[in-house]
Amino acid sequence: MWTLAKKLSAMGTLGINKRNAHYTLQYNPRHLYPLVDDKLRTKQLAERAGMAVPKLYGVIETQRQIKDLDSVLEPYQDFVVKPARGSGGNGILVFTGKSKHQYRRVDDMLVSQEELDYYCSNILSGIYSLGGHPDKAFIEYRVCSDPIFDGIKYQGLPDIRIIVFLGIPVMSMVRLPTRLSKGKANLHQGAIGVGIDMKTGHTLKGVWRNDILDEHPDTGNSVKGIAIPCWEDLLTLAAQCYQLTGLGYQGVDIVLDKHLGPLILEINARPGLNIQIANHEGLLPRLKLIEQHYTEIATVSERVAYAREN
Repeated sequence: MWTLAKKLSAMGTLGINKRNAHYTLQYNPRHLYPLVDDKLRTKQLAERAGMAVPKLYGVIETQRQIKDLDSVLEPYQDFVVKPARGSGGNGILVFTGKSKHQYRRVDDMLVSQEELDYYCSNILSGIYSLGGHPDKAFIEYRVCSDPIFDGIKYQGLPDIRIIVFLGIPVMSMVRLPTRLSKGKANLHQGAIGVGIDMKTGHTLKGVWRNDILDEHPDTGNSVKGIAIPCWEDLLTLAAQCYQLTGLGYQGVDIVLDKHLGPLILEINARPGLNIQIANHEGLLPRLKLIEQHYTEIATVSERVAYAREN
């Protein structure tokens, strides 16, 4: 065990204890956490700053408002229902259309208005929230995945996680849904993490559970060498989140919509460390380099250029 720990340290691997003590604790003031722990608050904050996010259709904050849910949804054929304080993709329902008086989920199951009302009531009660606290439900635009991912995902929506340290994008990966993850882009539930070359925006090898792979297990298509569209725009959007939240160490999750381009999905003050496995490289050397030079890098464009050059 000690030999393995020394080997990982020599590779520059960032462990959870060091992440907490040296990065989240030191660079993320506790009073700023509510800005990102509440997805609705993050969305509204980004909207006010003029940053691209999926459009908000409605918010349910009280049980009384649920009786008007059908009126809120009436203009929309497809939409997403989310808990404001959910985590790991739990509590999210994606609807792709309507059939008479029912709503069609992404898995083709039909949900009645009464069932959806009950579901939203459970969200308000805190069944999906961090710590089980009372929550809010919100309805937003359903992102249509960029066609670049069509051959390397199963059903759901891929997202791109970018670690941002002191305003500089440090490391990135794309998370691809699989049959095992039930269409969710969550590595702990069985999605694939594929590293991204920070300079070019091209994908590298992938990691799935404990396996390194080149192909998506469900489609058989290669996950390597794919050019992520709008790469400069994605890095710029991620870098701007430093000013948005004030958090020095954060994970920015961005989706690519085929009509609207990059959209911020959420921001995480305690991003996971599996991104290092997906990139076959440790975070520590990159973080230490930025600590030495970040005061010399002023603008967003300079920070993005620094990330790509280094």
